[in-house]
Amino acid sequence: MIFGYVLAVLAALASGSGSILESAGVRRAGAYGGTPQDLVALRRQPLYFLGLAVDLLGFVFAAAALHRLPLFLVQSVLAFSVGVTATISAVLGVRLASAGWVALGVGATGLVLLGLSADPSPAQPLPSGGKLLLLGAAIPIAAIAFAAERRDRPWSAPVLGFCAGLGFSVVGVSARTLGASGPLWHLAGNPAIWAMLVNGLVAATAFAMALQRSRATAVTATMFTTNTAVSSCIGVFFLDDRVRDGFTAAAVAGFVLAVTGAIGTAHYAAAHRELPPRTPARPEARGA
Repeated sequence: MIFGYVLAVLAALASGSGSILESAGVRRAGAYGGTPQDLVALRRQPLYFLGLAVDLLGFVFAAAALHRLPLFLVQSVLAFSVGVTATISAVLGVRLASAGWVALGVGATGLVLLGLSADPSPAQPLPSGGKLLLLGAAIPIAAIAFAAERRDRPWSAPVLGFCAGLGFSVVGVSARTLGASGPLWHLAGNPAIWAMLVNGLVAATAFAMALQRSRATAVTATMFTTNTAVSSCIGVFFLDDRVRDGFTAAAVAGFVLAVTGAIGTAHYAAAHRELPPRTPARPEARGA
């Protein structure tokens, strides 16, 4: 069980670090605020692909953790990777307000409560039809993301982040229900594997397009909040994810605190802007 918690923490560290690297790559490519065609410029940005590689490593850690821990716990830990993103950004010079550090503490408290209340257990397997439904979910998610990208509106970035969160929710559910028994070549015919690959590709593309329009911390918060809420509900109601006896209140409080802390951290990090230097008033502006 302890190994599962270690894997979840490593997944959060990798996801938060990968977001920073991907954001840096998007900006160096000049794709920030651009069009989908601008993403072609990312092929010359090794930082972006390094970020994808770190994210992939985080996914491997998360998938391994999901075989040992409930979705609501693993996804809450992953949601808190926004704290990793904000902390790294602060080290790089993007100051996080005092209230943001308080939000980090709130989220960490929530994760402790979730860790104490989770009941490690395997997930209830999904029938083939359910796995095919997860695979088909990529179509509406991609359609919504494409429609949002074509609109130059303030809500475009949040919608794209939301689509990324939905896509990664499907990836998490597929990983949680994936049966890894038998020969490895059997996995090629498992719809859950293809659901993970296709939805992961759609989610990563939506995330990259969202980074064109907003800051990494804000996009990451939207993505992981959606991911946490949707996948946790699916885990509890359909996959038999369980809470320890007598810890239901702690689990609910921990979930609320963890998500609230992630949102608060993102809010205060994204709201900060460097103020321009003050200039003295000119004599003619002071009045006669």
